[in-house]
Amino acid sequence: MSLLKRIESARPGQEPGGAGTPAPAGPPGAGAAPPTGVPAAPRLMSQAPVRESFRDVKFRIQNRVIQDLDPKLDLSNQVEVRRQIEEIFGKVIDEEGLALTRAERVRMLEQITDEIIGLGPLEPLLRDESISEIMVNGPRQIYIERSGKLELTNTVFQNDDHVMRIIDRIIAPIGRRVDESSPMVDARLTDGSRVNAIIPPLSLIGPVITIRKFAATPFTVDDLVRFGTSTPEMFEFLRACVEARLNIFVSGGTGSGKTTTLNVLSGFIPNDERIVTIEDAAELQLRQEHVVTLESRPPNIEGKGAIPIRELVRNALRMRPDRIVVGECRSGEALDMLQAMNTGHDGSLSTGHANTPRDMLSRLETMVLMAGVDLPVRAIREQIASAVDLIVHQSRLKDGTRKITNITEVQGMEGDVIVMQDVFVFEQTGVLDGKIQGRLKPTGIRPKFVERFEVQGIHLPQGLFGFAY
Repeated sequence: MSLLKRIESARPGQEPGGAGTPAPAGPPGAGAAPPTGVPAAPRLMSQAPVRESFRDVKFRIQNRVIQDLDPKLDLSNQVEVRRQIEEIFGKVIDEEGLALTRAERVRMLEQITDEIIGLGPLEPLLRDESISEIMVNGPRQIYIERSGKLELTNTVFQNDDHVMRIIDRIIAPIGRRVDESSPMVDARLTDGSRVNAIIPPLSLIGPVITIRKFAATPFTVDDLVRFGTSTPEMFEFLRACVEARLNIFVSGGTGSGKTTTLNVLSGFIPNDERIVTIEDAAELQLRQEHVVTLESRPPNIEGKGAIPIRELVRNALRMRPDRIVVGECRSGEALDMLQAMNTGHDGSLSTGHANTPRDMLSRLETMVLMAGVDLPVRAIREQIASAVDLIVHQSRLKDGTRKITNITEVQGMEGDVIVMQDVFVFEQTGVLDGKIQGRLKPTGIRPKFVERFEVQGIHLPQGLFGFAY
């Protein structure tokens, strides 16, 4: 296979006003048609030169660089590829006699390199650590999220085919595919960032890519305290809960920071325990020594071979885990998680989509029913009340900030109702310069499971819950 095909080079596509489309009329004397009744200017009259756009020049130089690259070049050897690209680029620029400023040369070389060995126009956005999410809505509209707020960028792709090439480049290394028969795909980048792609005919605006970025180094307790997500006292309490092997669910809406908080909580697990993590796309970045990472598998081209989260949870129970960490419960795997929590596999952690801690329990009921097991609602609620000890609820507020708004104890059953009690809550006090003001505070309620802390030698400071106990 030729090198040209191997790197799926981006060629200039049909642009509005591009190839096959008449150029828009310029000012008089620059090729515009003369008004009716006015004699045409003599052809020998000097005309203003039309300067190629930076993008057109880049595409032309890019194609020449690709054609001149060594066909036997190992594209995985990025150092050598970059060296060859830089060498050929300099030679082509000299041959073309292009008058580029130093800044333009550097920018063009960087963009061509990104196109050949990276993810093209997305690379600068991926390198920007202040960006938390990238949303490609077809080739002409790319949004980013920065500090919880959406911004439209001036970055564009050439056309739909260009976006499709980048999607293929993302999913090829992990053996996944996307086409008309399977027009949706979940994947991850090498740095752990989560990727979702959906293409026509499901998307009517062209291929759509959504990338949830993750920091190169995982966020720590200090980071989340600095961001205002939580307080040192709340994390001191959560550390004790993890060490005491409580079963914890992190709940919240989309983009509220559940996975980040789960990652921090997982970091409190002692280093001498065997941890099995189960995810759709591996994102957790645990630093312990003994971690087994499992990832679900989608169906193959024949629609067979899928391994869902639920089967992995069942298999994990046979792997002698000290802890099971499920990236997100979405369906019938919730039943297997609850059964595991109730049969000696305590200290398990997971996340789920919900608007409040109470909604998280309702979601768990629904997910258990999705397992296809005919259980009465009371039996399901008893399982939940017995298995789940704590719910940590996280929200993304209107000003874009993410905060842990509730830490709620699941106390047990009273009649047919699961009894819950907030231990910490976020109290909003107002809005200043568009920023929500408030404080994370204890409710003054002492959790019932604190006795388990004392038995295991875990001591919390006096006054942590708003009173001395």
